[in-house]
Amino acid sequence: MTEALEITTHPSIREIGKGDWDACACPEAGSARPADPFTTFRFLSALEESGSVGRGTGWQPHYLCAKQGDRVIAVAPMYAKTHSQGEYMFDHNWAHAYENGGGQYYPKLQIAVPFTPATGRRFLTRPGFDVVGMSAILQGAIQIANDNRLSSVHATFCTEAESLAGQEMGLLGRVGQQFHWLNNDYGDFDTFLGSLSSRKRKNIRKERATAQGFGGEIVNLTGDAIRPEHWDAFWQFYQDTGNRKWGTPYLTRDFFDIAHETLRDDILLSLAVRDGTPVAGAMSLIGRETLFGRYWGCTEHHPCLHFELCYYQALDYAIAHGMKRVEAGAQGEHKLARGYLPTATHSLHWVGDAGFRDAIARYLKAEKNAIDHEIEVLTSYGPFRKEQREEQQ
Repeated sequence: MTEALEITTHPSIREIGKGDWDACACPEAGSARPADPFTTFRFLSALEESGSVGRGTGWQPHYLCAKQGDRVIAVAPMYAKTHSQGEYMFDHNWAHAYENGGGQYYPKLQIAVPFTPATGRRFLTRPGFDVVGMSAILQGAIQIANDNRLSSVHATFCTEAESLAGQEMGLLGRVGQQFHWLNNDYGDFDTFLGSLSSRKRKNIRKERATAQGFGGEIVNLTGDAIRPEHWDAFWQFYQDTGNRKWGTPYLTRDFFDIAHETLRDDILLSLAVRDGTPVAGAMSLIGRETLFGRYWGCTEHHPCLHFELCYYQALDYAIAHGMKRVEAGAQGEHKLARGYLPTATHSLHWVGDAGFRDAIARYLKAEKNAIDHEIEVLTSYGPFRKEQREEQQ
């Protein structure tokens, strides 16, 4: 006889515990590197303990846990959201339409990694419980929304497989677009450049020469090579970018101190250092097969340094370490000229109001057709030589 499933919510990830969480989030890791650093206990708990999520942030944790008997079989990072900031797969127009119709869109439930537009599993299941675990978590989230008369449940930047499974369960699937770089077994950066058209190849070489002539040196640091003073510098970079792009930076200063203690093996810092002082930097997180570009900033502006630290240094690292891909974050068609190709991203949405759900379904169908066409067109204009483009299509 199969034991009954129990679904619970928890205001702190520590109530579930590192062992049970990571057994579902990164069972492939063991003593090795997890495939997705963002759903690990150490990353999500750093967000929570630093106050980057929680009271006053609009991201209130309600971690989901599915147990069969005494065994945790699935978990999910779920948050009650009072706004749509920090999601990167935005539904601002949905919120306006819902509220213009007399409804209350917020709070909503969001199954996601806060402030992180990186694709990964969102329904974290112990091996062997993929189907029953995802079903339990999703049904639990919907039941919570129904019981509390919440407008909607969203799972953003989920995998394509999760999106298809969720749509079979009656949820709405949404397609977005990012630019990712794929490693075609390049032996070094010059081999990658050799796959590009002559004009693009020359442009990248010119950009790299310009950036590297800024008057200092570029260093890549990870693990114990990262020192506390590097975080002091990076905090300044992060604040500068955050203030210019979205007003108030999402991460607190404490996050970077906690990251130094628990996440530095997962982090790559690419720093431009002049006269012993970092003047610009990019932060990436290291997965087993993917390098995830996340944050950039500077205190001095130098031509092409952004491209060098965020894109070309990331490619150098990925090639040197045999990684399969680099995800450089949201937006940015300028990435196309630098070898990053358009790639579909996925999300799932449950909407309680039937009329509103039907309207969104029609919108998502038209949006998907437009994005599919855009990906096809952009790929055809990619920087690769003609024979390379034909292989990729």
